[in-house]
Amino acid sequence: MPAATLELDRINTFRGPAQILREVSLRVADGEAICLVGRNGAGKTTTIDSIMGLLPVRSGRVAFRDRDITRLPAHERALLGIGYAPEDCGIFPDLSVEENFQITSWIVPPRANAHRGLDERVFSVFPEVQGFMTRRGLHLSGGQKKMVAITRAMSLAPSILLLDEPFEGLAPVVVTRFIEAVRAIKAMGISVLIAESHLAR
Repeated sequence: MPAATLELDRINTFRGPAQILREVSLRVADGEAICLVGRNGAGKTTTIDSIMGLLPVRSGRVAFRDRDITRLPAHERALLGIGYAPEDCGIFPDLSVEENFQITSWIVPPRANAHRGLDERVFSVFPEVQGFMTRRGLHLSGGQKKMVAITRAMSLAPSILLLDEPFEGLAPVVVTRFIEAVRAIKAMGISVLIAESHLAR
C-alpha cells in the first residue's frame, strides 16, 4: 500500500453551533486522486477547510505525511506542502495575475523560493495562464480565475492539492480541459483531493 500523504482520523468540525463533520476519516495515498462528491451542504468544503486549517477541528486528528498538523496554522500547512484552490478562487480583483502570484510567494522562505517558485512545471498544467499575466483579476473569466487559482497553488510545490468545486460554473468543454489538468497534476506524483457536487461532470 502506498504511503499516505494525508489522513483524517475521526475528525469532528463545527461551523458556529452546528456540527458539520462527525467522525470523518479519510486517507489519500501518495500520487492518488480522490473526489468527495455530495450535494451542497454535505460537508465537502468543511472537510477541505478542516484539512487546510481554515476551520478548527474540535476533535480527531489531521496528519500530513505522518505528522500531526491538527493545530497547525493554515500558512504553515501550505509551507509543508498542502496546496489549496478555493471555490471562489481567492483572486484579488484589482491586482494583475502576476501580482496575485507574488502575494503567494511572500509566504515562501527565501531559501525555499529558488526551488519552489514559478517554473515550467507549474505552467505546464495551464500554459494559458502565461498569456494573461498582466491582466487584472477583475477582467478574468470564471474559468481563467480557476486556472490562476490552481496554478498559484502549484507554485508552492505541494505534495497534495485541495480543489474545492473546480468544475463549478464551467462549460462542458472547459470541464474536459480541467479534468486533463488534474490528470497531469496526478502524473507529476502530486496527490489530489477534489470536492465536487456533480459526479456526472
